Amino acid sequence: MSLADLQTPPLGAAPADLTAIETLVRKSGSSFYHGMRMLPPERRAAVYAIYAFCRVVDDIADEPGALVAKREALDGWRERVNSLADGRADEAVSRVLLRAYRAYDLRIPDFLAIIDGMQMDAEREIVAPSLATLDLYCDRVASAVGRLAVRAFGDASAAADRVAYNLGRALQLTNILRDLAEDAERSRLYLPREWLAEAGVPPNPAAALTSPGLPALCKRVAALARDHYRGAEEAMAQCDQRAIKPARIMAAPYRALLTRMERTGFARPAERVSLPTWLKLWFAVKVMTA
Repeated sequence: MSLADLQTPPLGAAPADLTAIETLVRKSGSSFYHGMRMLPPERRAAVYAIYAFCRVVDDIADEPGALVAKREALDGWRERVNSLADGRADEAVSRVLLRAYRAYDLRIPDFLAIIDGMQMDAEREIVAPSLATLDLYCDRVASAVGRLAVRAFGDASAAADRVAYNLGRALQLTNILRDLAEDAERSRLYLPREWLAEAGVPPNPAAALTSPGLPALCKRVAALARDHYRGAEEAMAQCDQRAIKPARIMAAPYRALLTRMERTGFARPAERVSLPTWLKLWFAVKVMTA
């Protein structure tokens, strides 16, 4: 059942606004959709709103258009986010976000960090960033999302923030390894500059894909992702176990995806590895019934 069809609309939001955010989430095809659907309605509405916000600002950064227009659109969302503190919202996503912000004590700096991450992508093609810049990028586009999500899940502890710190980086690094060819087509290369140099891989998106040193470099990035998955797991052990289940659901398919890539030895970076929908559902059911 959709959120808008419930007898009591979650968070007291307007049914039309709930339909708008749910449609954005469903159309995104996100791997996280199955995990989000298993949340209670109030928390599901909050997480949908967070994800819808991320989808909207990501589309601003990624879609073709003049940089000036993109900056203006992102600045418009900065203004909307800052307006949450004053209780103001002017469209469907921000209206539901306002209710989630109040209900779960979401933090405005985390929303702003996400916008800053999208602006990093909008202002230039990211090619061979430094390790420090890559870590900052991962924090903004992934870990900041996690810091909002864990609060909507029901855990605002320091341990939950550590889950967000580690899991966000782990998921983003996994995405980077999966999307090497797709990113190269967009003239982007998110592998760290220092490690490219040490592996003898050229800091050029197209040339990197055929470099003999790329598989070893990818294994090094995979090892870093594994460290963050372990860090997230250790932090989860200190969290409210019921509240943190959605994070476990989100982590499981990505860890499996990383395993699949590791088994290929990263020998075919131009081939995008994916998981079937049934397996993602199986992970979700397995975690929820544990």
